[in-house]
Amino acid sequence: MTLILGIETSCDETAAAVVENGTHILSNVVASQVEIHSQYGGVFPEVASRMHVEAIQPVVEQAMADANVSPMQIDAIAVTHGPGLAGSLLVGVNFAKGLALGWNKPLLGINHIEGHIYSLWVSEDQTPILFPVLVLVVSGGHTELVLMTDHGKYLLLGSTRDDAAGEAFDKVGRMLGLPYPGGPNIEKAAKRGNAHAYQFTRPMQEEGYDFSFSGLKTAVMRAVQNPPAGGKRTRGMETMEPGRLKPEVNVDDAAASFQRAAVEMLIDKTVKAAQAYSVKEILLAGGVSANSRLRDELRHHAALPVRYPPLKLCTDNAAMIAAAGYFRVLSDPDSQRTQDWLALDVLPMLPLAPESAAPPAARSPE
Repeated sequence: MTLILGIETSCDETAAAVVENGTHILSNVVASQVEIHSQYGGVFPEVASRMHVEAIQPVVEQAMADANVSPMQIDAIAVTHGPGLAGSLLVGVNFAKGLALGWNKPLLGINHIEGHIYSLWVSEDQTPILFPVLVLVVSGGHTELVLMTDHGKYLLLGSTRDDAAGEAFDKVGRMLGLPYPGGPNIEKAAKRGNAHAYQFTRPMQEEGYDFSFSGLKTAVMRAVQNPPAGGKRTRGMETMEPGRLKPEVNVDDAAASFQRAAVEMLIDKTVKAAQAYSVKEILLAGGVSANSRLRDELRHHAALPVRYPPLKLCTDNAAMIAAAGYFRVLSDPDSQRTQDWLALDVLPMLPLAPESAAPPAARSPE
């Protein structure tokens, strides 16, 4: 039995968890800051890092207590060291360093995106995942298509060139006057609306596996909001304050039409990549993987098994970080040796994998 303590502070959730053998969650504690940041319409980085400082010790203590384990029973500590907000990452990494030093345990630096991928390994569905798999990671900060050939082996097929999918949901939600976070509130409004009321653009449909959501976001803005005084728009107006909605706009219809366009963009490239690289399964991970339309449509259009995490593991949590740490140790036993804890640093722009436009297994979709 291997027990990993996971710590996650990459953005605005302070989280700690204890996971057994990479698949069984013994505890998973999350202190969310959503209510605090909702007044700003998004995450305020300095506030986030201060809140992490206040929450980190109680959250870790609660995770250990819920799991009913002692420091002596922990085999290693896994902590997110990137990508993410620098100040937030520093809180988690420095706290993990202190624990590793005090408990004399190995310290594993985990990529946040890798953590989201491993949320599938701590899900209720425990049937083995068969490699190679295609992973669509969709969150507030990331939209990536990743070919995963084995544990710890990734090739980046495509990513967003501008806004991430979750970021676009948040900004469009703000345009429509919906509460933060935009994702769940757009989905709620969309269930009441007509998804064909607006025909929004779908940028970069024919260009490889990269995504772009900036054009879609701007199309929504032009369709639903009045221009500023004087009739001229300036750079950056796609993030205009709510309250400029045209009188004839139906918010539910606009939300449904935007959601339809965003989901179709994600599914189209995912299905094409799955065909081109002959994968055995498609994994959906990240905060936007909670979107029910995305889940349902991907299962409908993909001729392969599609897996996604339970809702509680879609957003940032530490169970996924602990699971990633376990499989790191499993694939690389040397990583469990006691290290120079001070050498681990935060990397706010840490990539998951090298980009590869055409891995050897690629073929053109039929």
